[in-house]
Amino acid sequence: MSISNQMMKGLLDGAILALISQGETYGYEILDKLESQQFPEISDGSIYPVLLRLSKKGYVISISKKSDSGGPKRKYYSITEEGKMELANFKYKWNDLNNGMNNLMWRVNNVE
Repeated sequence: MSISNQMMKGLLDGAILALISQGETYGYEILDKLESQQFPEISDGSIYPVLLRLSKKGYVISISKKSDSGGPKRKYYSITEEGKMELANFKYKWNDLNNGMNNLMWRVNNVE
């Protein structure tokens, strides 16, 4: 099932901030972690614009480091204090939205 781009755009910001809040990480690792959590329809090309947007907003910072595997340098991302506040705001809004949708769907599914 396809999820609309607009829905995914809003969710990806929060999901990526949540992953980065768990510790310094890089783009491909973020993609792997999202896939391991069964986050739907994520491509390499959708991660990097989000990281750039989060960086421009001051929610994350990046630093280039040598790859452990000897490959090219990787850009590692860390969350800022502003990013932590934004993540807390996202969690609050998500809980409200999630509760509302669950209540609505429960009622729709239980109408006889």
